[in-house]
Amino acid sequence: MRSAFALWSGFIIVTVFMKLILTIFLIAFGSFVRADDSPLDVWPDLAPGETTRSTGEKKPSPAKQDPPITLMTKVTQPTFTVHAAEDPNGAGVVILPGGGFSRVVPDLEGSEAAAFLNRIGVTVFVLSYRTKNSPDESGWEKPLQDAQRTLAIVRSRAAEWKLDKDKIGLLGFSAGGNVAARLLSAEGVLAYESVDDIDSTPHRPDFSILIYPWSIYDAEKDSLIDGVSVPESCPPTFIVHTDDDKSSSLGSVLFYAGLKKFGIPAELHVYGNGGHGYGVRPRESSEISSWPGHAAHWLSRWVEQQSQK
Repeated sequence: MRSAFALWSGFIIVTVFMKLILTIFLIAFGSFVRADDSPLDVWPDLAPGETTRSTGEKKPSPAKQDPPITLMTKVTQPTFTVHAAEDPNGAGVVILPGGGFSRVVPDLEGSEAAAFLNRIGVTVFVLSYRTKNSPDESGWEKPLQDAQRTLAIVRSRAAEWKLDKDKIGLLGFSAGGNVAARLLSAEGVLAYESVDDIDSTPHRPDFSILIYPWSIYDAEKDSLIDGVSVPESCPPTFIVHTDDDKSSSLGSVLFYAGLKKFGIPAELHVYGNGGHGYGVRPRESSEISSWPGHAAHWLSRWVEQQSQK
């Protein structure tokens, strides 16, 4: 009896111990997995010109959006989330969502787009940049600073995310596309005073994707707006727009023409309909949802070409 009791007691002790070890492992592993979902700060302290550190306020989703979307306003502390590819090919892309500068839409024009990029091996960084919080602000200046800084962070930590430093790109939707076009036009000039060694890392993207860039066409001058031009150093670019977009597709057309002028590899898709603000979602009676497939093909081919150099 004693032997059986001792054996049974030992079994219970071992079982409890193993459960304890498993619990500790799951907690540790769970924390590690969630780390990718935890927003990372763009700036080590207050962002340039800011006096507060707010990641923003969530506003109700417009009724027409199904499924609902996230709208973040009053952002003074920009952050970004990491969406790692399971089978990374060395490429990474920073996404600038849209939102009209006063808001940021991190899912419709951020994490939802990360899915198709992850499938082709691209690790994605979705930036929740600072919003326009007063009438005196231009709207694009602070997001430009945040985008430049984020690109530098990603490139400086490339090894950590299994990236090639020469395969870091930028994708901008709508207002984010406006900011991305401005960043491409700046030819590597910082829009803020350097704050630490990270800012010495080049922030110029190696490729770019502009999806319905907002209002980069000046109708009065029949040209690209001030602050947007196509420099000879502009990287290969993929562009999408629709003919019925209230934000004229002429901006995208002129940007593509500038790329073509310098012989910079580029691809432009202007769909007949689809409007604005679709992200990667389908629109009724439109082929607009096919653009991610075209972008994936273009980007995969680019990555393969770079790997062969």
